[in-house]
Amino acid sequence: MNQNAEGHEGAGGVPDHLDTGLQIVFVGFNPSLRSGETGHHYANPRNNFWRILHQSGLTPRLYDPSEDGELLKLGYGFTNIVARPTKGIDELTREDYRLGREELIAKLLHYRPRIVCFVGKGVYTEYSRRSKANWGFQPEPFLDGLHEFAAPSSSGLVRMPMQEIVGIYARLADAISEKNQI
Repeated sequence: MNQNAEGHEGAGGVPDHLDTGLQIVFVGFNPSLRSGETGHHYANPRNNFWRILHQSGLTPRLYDPSEDGELLKLGYGFTNIVARPTKGIDELTREDYRLGREELIAKLLHYRPRIVCFVGKGVYTEYSRRSKANWGFQPEPFLDGLHEFAAPSSSGLVRMPMQEIVGIYARLADAISEKNQI
């Protein structure tokens, strides 16, 4: 495993889980305060991320946030566009996004995952500097050679029906299955 796979920590102590050869890297906005306290991605109990992964078929069982590093074994990594934990994304500044975007691009170019899943359209638009995106794979990736996928945020504040969110994430499960290569 790469030396930086679990050692790169953002402010607040939430380590990236990255390595070369990953199937999917999930990119969030930034860690919640709860994630900052625990050091694990998507640790807020109101966040549906782990349930979405399981219900969509991306994981064989329901994982706990404390097991986020274990998903490297499944070929999944984690990072954020901004490393600093906050109560909400409204606390992030343009400078946070500018610096985070540069760091994210460098990480993606270094690790070259097969698919980059942006957990929230807003994460994708901040990264790509595009004003709009549709759910799913983006027809013109911002970074050549990467498959970029915009998925709904897993925040409990999202008003989209859970089954619709799960259905969008299920497209990822289908894309990485052996019978349906992207």
